[in-house]
Amino acid sequence: MDLHDADAAAITATDPAAETGRAETDGRVVAIRGAVIDIAFSGGDLPPIDDALIVRDGDGGSVVVEVQAHRDATTVRAIAMATTTGFRRGDRVERVGGPIRVPVGDAVLGRLLDVGGRVGDGGAPLLADAPLRPIHAPPPSLSAQRGASDLFATGIKVLDLLTPLAQGGKAAMFGGAGVGKTVLVMELIHAMAESYAGLSVFAGVGERSREGHEMLLDMTNSGVLEHTVLVYGQMNEPPGARWRVPLTALTIAEYFRDEAHRDVLLLMDNVFRFVQAGAEVSGLLGRMPSRVGYQPTLASEVAALQERIASVGDASVTAIEAVYVPADDFTDPAVTTIAAHVDSMVVLSRSMAAEGMYPAVDPIASSSILLDPLVVGEEHARVAADVRRAIEHYRELQDVISLLGMEELGAEDRRIAERARRLQRFLTQPFAVTDAFTGVPGRSVSIADTIAGCRTILDGGCDDWRESSLYMVGTLEEARAKEMAARQADAAAAPATTGAKR
Repeated sequence: MDLHDADAAAITATDPAAETGRAETDGRVVAIRGAVIDIAFSGGDLPPIDDALIVRDGDGGSVVVEVQAHRDATTVRAIAMATTTGFRRGDRVERVGGPIRVPVGDAVLGRLLDVGGRVGDGGAPLLADAPLRPIHAPPPSLSAQRGASDLFATGIKVLDLLTPLAQGGKAAMFGGAGVGKTVLVMELIHAMAESYAGLSVFAGVGERSREGHEMLLDMTNSGVLEHTVLVYGQMNEPPGARWRVPLTALTIAEYFRDEAHRDVLLLMDNVFRFVQAGAEVSGLLGRMPSRVGYQPTLASEVAALQERIASVGDASVTAIEAVYVPADDFTDPAVTTIAAHVDSMVVLSRSMAAEGMYPAVDPIASSSILLDPLVVGEEHARVAADVRRAIEHYRELQDVISLLGMEELGAEDRRIAERARRLQRFLTQPFAVTDAFTGVPGRSVSIADTIAGCRTILDGGCDDWRESSLYMVGTLEEARAKEMAARQADAAAAPATTGAKR
C-alpha cells in the first residue's frame, strides 16, 4: 500500500479552488534524500507546516509529501508518505491547500485503508462522493468534553476487577516483546464485537503484513468487519506513513463521534511504533536528539494524538492502545510519556507469561483511576484491594518459599500464599482468539461473577480445591464443576489402585 498516483489525484481533487493560480505558485524539487524532499517556491507564500503537497515526475508518477519545516524564505522541507524512488531534482510540486484529507463515514466501514485513505483490501474503490476530513485537527475544547466514569465491561476478569476501563477513556497495554499485547487487543476487539453496539476503528502502526492479513481474515470470518475500519501503516512503509497512520484512524473515529453521534472503539497497535516513526522523521529532518535518542518533540507529538481522544456530547471515543516497552524498561521516555495520558494502565509481566498465567497482567503494577468506591462500588473496590494485598504478600514471601519451601511458613502466611496462588490462577482465562491454537473455547465473565469468585477464594471457600481446578476457567461455578470431576476421577481410580496392590 503506498501513496502514489490514485491518492495524489484524490487529494488534488479535494480542493478545486486551489486550481486557480496554481501555475504561479507551484514549486520545484531541489533535493531528495530518501524520504526527505526540499522544495523551492518562486511565488506566493510558503505552504504552512503540515500542509500536503504533490510531487509529480515526468513519467506521470506522483507522491504525497507533508511540509515539516521552512528552511528559508523560498524553501520548505517535507516528508514523503511513500517511497521516492524514481523522483529527481526539478520535478514539479503542486499545492493542495491544506493537510492530507482522508475519506470518512459509512463508505469506509468494512474496508482496509492506508494513511491517505486508499483502499488496500483489493475491493472496489470508494465512492467519489465520500466525505473527506483533514487528518490534522485541534482537540475538543475542555468545556465541550464530558468526564469518563461509565465502566466499559470487557468480560476479561483481571481487567474488569483490577484495571476497569472507562467508556470514553484511554487504556494502554504496556509490555515487552512476546508477552501477549496483540492477543489481548485482539480479544478485546472480539469481546466488543459481541457486546458493544458501537463501531471499531483499528490503527495498525508499523504492523507486519502477516498480522494485517490475519486480522482482515479473522474479522471477515467472524462477521464483525462491516462495523470496523482497518487503517494500516505497514512496517515496510516509509516513516512518514507510519507516523501519520494514527491520525488517519483518529480522524475517521472523530467523524463518527461528531457527525453520526455514535460511540467508537479506537484500537491502536502499536503506539510505540508511532513514537519510533516520529524519531526517524526527526532524525531525517536533522533535529538534535533528546533523551535516549528520542525526538525533542516527543511530548508534543504524543499529546497531539492523545488529547484528541475524548467524549463529546452524547458520543464517545474509547481508546485501547498496545504499547511496546523496549527491553522491558518501564522508565523509557516513550513509555512514561504515553502513560501520562491514559486512564487505565495494564502492565503485562514477562515472569507471569513464563509461568503460563495468561493474560499475563501484573495485578500490582497495573492501575486505573476508575478503581474508586464512588465509581465501581464499595464491594468491587474492597475485593480488588484484598486481591492485590494477598498477591503482594505472596510475592514478598517468594524468596523464602523458593529457599525453604511452603512448609517453613507460619500458618497465616501459608494460608495467604495458598489463596494468592489460587487467585492468580482464577484470574487466568481462555480467549476466543486463541481457540484455534489451544482447542479451549473462550470465556466471557461478568463483573459480578468475577467479584463473587474472588471473594469466595479470599474467604477460604476454595482452600481444599486443587489449584489446577481454578486455572483457565470462566466463572467459579465452572471451576467447581472441574474440581468435582477431578475428585470423582480420583475416587474411581482409588479402588483399582488398591486391587492392584493386593
